[in-house]
Amino acid sequence: MSDTDTSVSSLSDLKDLTGNAPAPAAEAPEGEAPATPVAPSAPLRDQEIDAQGRAYATGRRKDAVARVWIKPGSGKIIVNGRDQEVYFARPTLRLVINQPFQIAERDGQYDVVATVKGGGLSGQAGAVKHGISQALAKFEPALRGTVKAAGFLTRDSRVVERKKYGRAKARRSFQFSKR
Repeated sequence: MSDTDTSVSSLSDLKDLTGNAPAPAAEAPEGEAPATPVAPSAPLRDQEIDAQGRAYATGRRKDAVARVWIKPGSGKIIVNGRDQEVYFARPTLRLVINQPFQIAERDGQYDVVATVKGGGLSGQAGAVKHGISQALAKFEPALRGTVKAAGFLTRDSRVVERKKYGRAKARRSFQFSKR
Protein backbone atom coordinates (compact mmCIF):
# COMPACT_ATOMS: atom_id res chain seq x y z
CA MET A 1 0.00 0.00 0.00
CA SER A 2 1.52 3.35 -1.01
CA ASP A 3 1.25 6.68 0.81
CA THR A 4 -0.89 8.21 -1.95
CA ASP A 5 -3.33 5.24 -2.04
CA THR A 6 -5.97 5.73 0.69
CA SER A 7 -8.21 2.75 -0.03
CA VAL A 8 -8.85 0.53 2.97
CA SER A 9 -9.48 -3.15 2.32
CA SER A 10 -9.35 -4.56 5.85
CA LEU A 11 -9.41 -3.55 9.51
CA SER A 12 -5.65 -3.89 9.83
CA ASP A 13 -5.22 -1.33 7.01
CA LEU A 14 -7.52 1.00 8.93
CA LYS A 15 -5.39 0.64 12.09
CA ASP A 16 -2.27 1.43 10.06
CA LEU A 17 -3.88 4.57 8.65
CA THR A 18 -4.92 5.97 12.03
CA GLY A 19 -1.65 5.07 13.72
CA ASN A 20 -3.52 4.04 16.88
CA ALA A 21 -2.85 0.35 16.66
CA PRO A 22 -3.65 -1.34 19.99
CA ALA A 23 -0.92 -3.29 21.78
CA PRO A 24 -0.74 -6.90 20.63
CA ALA A 25 -2.23 -9.54 22.91
CA ALA A 26 1.17 -11.30 23.19
CA GLU A 27 2.39 -8.55 25.56
CA ALA A 28 -0.24 -9.42 28.18
CA PRO A 29 1.01 -11.60 31.03
CA GLU A 30 0.23 -15.32 30.92
CA GLY A 31 -3.26 -16.23 32.18
CA GLU A 32 -4.62 -12.65 32.08
CA ALA A 33 -6.79 -11.10 29.43
CA PRO A 34 -5.51 -7.93 27.75
CA ALA A 35 -6.82 -4.80 29.44
CA THR A 36 -9.51 -3.01 27.48
CA PRO A 37 -10.16 0.66 28.14
CA VAL A 38 -13.56 1.31 29.68
CA ALA A 39 -15.32 4.21 27.98
CA PRO A 40 -18.53 5.70 29.38
CA SER A 41 -21.53 4.35 27.50
CA ALA A 42 -23.21 7.75 27.29
CA PRO A 43 -21.96 11.27 27.86
CA LEU A 44 -22.79 12.63 31.30
CA ARG A 45 -25.46 15.29 31.44
CA ASP A 46 -25.09 18.52 33.35
CA GLN A 47 -26.10 18.68 37.00
CA GLU A 48 -29.37 20.60 37.34
CA ILE A 49 -29.76 22.23 40.77
CA ASP A 50 -31.48 25.45 41.84
CA ALA A 51 -30.25 28.31 44.03
CA GLN A 52 -31.12 26.38 47.22
CA GLY A 53 -29.03 23.39 46.13
CA ARG A 54 -32.04 21.21 45.28
CA ALA A 55 -32.86 19.13 42.22
CA TYR A 56 -36.46 19.29 40.98
CA ALA A 57 -38.43 16.78 38.93
CA THR A 58 -42.01 15.87 38.14
CA GLY A 59 -43.21 12.28 38.52
CA ARG A 60 -46.40 10.81 37.10
CA ARG A 61 -48.30 7.54 37.59
CA LYS A 62 -51.94 6.79 36.71
CA ASP A 63 -53.77 10.06 37.52
CA ALA A 64 -51.26 11.22 40.15
CA VAL A 65 -48.71 13.99 39.59
CA ALA A 66 -45.87 14.54 42.06
CA ARG A 67 -43.55 17.54 42.25
CA VAL A 68 -40.35 16.41 43.95
CA TRP A 69 -37.33 18.31 45.31
CA ILE A 70 -34.29 16.48 46.68
CA LYS A 71 -31.25 17.86 48.49
CA PRO A 72 -28.43 16.30 50.52
CA GLY A 73 -29.58 15.52 54.04
CA SER A 74 -30.46 12.83 56.55
CA GLY A 75 -32.98 10.83 54.51
CA LYS A 76 -36.19 12.55 55.67
CA ILE A 77 -39.10 12.29 53.21
CA ILE A 78 -41.96 14.81 53.47
CA VAL A 79 -45.08 14.29 51.32
CA ASN A 80 -47.72 17.06 51.25
CA GLY A 81 -46.34 18.52 54.48
CA ARG A 82 -46.51 15.19 56.35
CA ASP A 83 -43.89 12.55 57.11
CA GLN A 84 -43.89 9.54 54.75
CA GLU A 85 -44.91 7.16 57.60
CA VAL A 86 -48.05 9.25 58.18
CA TYR A 87 -48.99 9.92 54.55
CA PHE A 88 -48.19 6.44 53.21
CA ALA A 89 -49.25 4.22 56.11
CA ARG A 90 -48.78 0.95 54.20
CA PRO A 91 -45.20 -0.35 54.35
CA THR A 92 -45.35 -1.48 50.71
CA LEU A 93 -45.95 2.10 49.56
CA ARG A 94 -42.97 3.34 51.59
CA LEU A 95 -40.90 0.54 50.07
CA VAL A 96 -41.89 1.75 46.58
CA ILE A 97 -40.78 5.30 47.40
CA ASN A 98 -37.37 4.19 48.72
CA GLN A 99 -36.53 1.94 45.73
CA PRO A 100 -34.56 4.58 43.75
CA PHE A 101 -32.29 5.25 46.75
CA GLN A 102 -31.71 1.53 47.34
CA ILE A 103 -30.83 0.88 43.69
CA ALA A 104 -28.41 3.85 43.68
CA GLU A 105 -27.04 2.90 47.14
CA ARG A 106 -27.92 6.34 48.52
CA ASP A 107 -30.11 5.34 51.50
CA GLY A 108 -30.42 8.16 54.03
CA GLN A 109 -28.31 10.62 52.04
CA TYR A 110 -31.03 12.86 50.58
CA ASP A 111 -33.98 14.77 52.01
CA VAL A 112 -37.10 14.71 49.85
CA VAL A 113 -39.95 17.22 49.76
CA ALA A 114 -42.87 16.22 47.53
CA THR A 115 -46.33 17.53 46.75
CA VAL A 116 -48.74 15.05 45.17
CA LYS A 117 -52.16 15.60 43.58
CA GLY A 118 -54.67 13.28 41.96
CA GLY A 119 -55.16 9.53 41.94
CA GLY A 120 -55.08 7.16 44.86
CA LEU A 121 -52.34 6.27 47.30
CA SER A 122 -50.78 3.61 45.06
CA GLY A 123 -50.60 5.96 42.07
CA GLN A 124 -49.25 8.73 44.27
CA ALA A 125 -46.49 6.47 45.62
CA GLY A 126 -45.55 5.54 42.05
CA ALA A 127 -45.52 9.21 41.06
CA VAL A 128 -43.23 10.12 43.98
CA LYS A 129 -40.92 7.21 43.03
CA HIS A 130 -40.77 8.45 39.44
CA GLY A 131 -40.10 12.01 40.60
CA ILE A 132 -37.36 10.93 43.02
CA SER A 133 -35.69 8.91 40.25
CA GLN A 134 -35.75 11.85 37.84
CA ALA A 135 -34.46 14.28 40.48
CA LEU A 136 -31.71 11.87 41.54
CA ALA A 137 -30.55 11.60 37.93
CA LYS A 138 -30.48 15.41 37.72
CA PHE A 139 -28.59 15.83 41.01
CA GLU A 140 -26.04 13.07 40.30
CA PRO A 141 -25.82 12.52 36.51
CA ALA A 142 -23.47 9.54 37.06
CA LEU A 143 -26.39 7.62 38.63
CA ARG A 144 -28.60 8.01 35.56
CA GLY A 145 -27.50 4.70 34.01
CA THR A 146 -28.15 2.77 37.22
CA VAL A 147 -31.60 4.27 37.74
CA LYS A 148 -32.49 3.93 34.06
CA ALA A 149 -31.42 0.27 33.97
CA ALA A 150 -33.85 -0.42 36.82
CA GLY A 151 -36.62 1.17 34.73
CA PHE A 152 -37.39 4.00 37.16
CA LEU A 153 -36.98 6.88 34.69
CA THR A 154 -39.72 5.57 32.39
CA ARG A 155 -43.21 6.84 33.11
CA ASP A 156 -45.58 3.92 33.67
CA SER A 157 -48.25 4.78 31.09
CA ARG A 158 -50.86 2.25 32.24
CA VAL A 159 -54.12 3.95 33.21
CA VAL A 160 -57.65 2.76 33.91
CA GLU A 161 -59.63 1.90 30.80
CA ARG A 162 -62.70 4.08 30.29
CA LYS A 163 -66.25 2.81 30.79
CA LYS A 164 -68.13 1.95 27.57
CA TYR A 165 -71.82 2.55 26.91
CA GLY A 166 -74.05 -0.53 27.14
CA ARG A 167 -71.61 -2.12 29.60
CA ALA A 168 -71.44 -2.24 33.38
CA LYS A 169 -67.75 -1.26 33.41
CA ALA A 170 -65.05 -1.06 30.75
CA ARG A 171 -65.57 -4.65 29.56
CA ARG A 172 -68.05 -6.26 31.96
CA SER A 173 -71.54 -6.73 30.57
CA PHE A 174 -74.75 -6.40 32.55
CA GLN A 175 -76.02 -9.65 34.04
CA PHE A 176 -77.90 -11.74 31.49
CA SER A 177 -81.36 -12.99 32.45
CA LYS A 178 -82.97 -15.70 30.35
CA ARG A 179 -86.44 -15.26 31.91
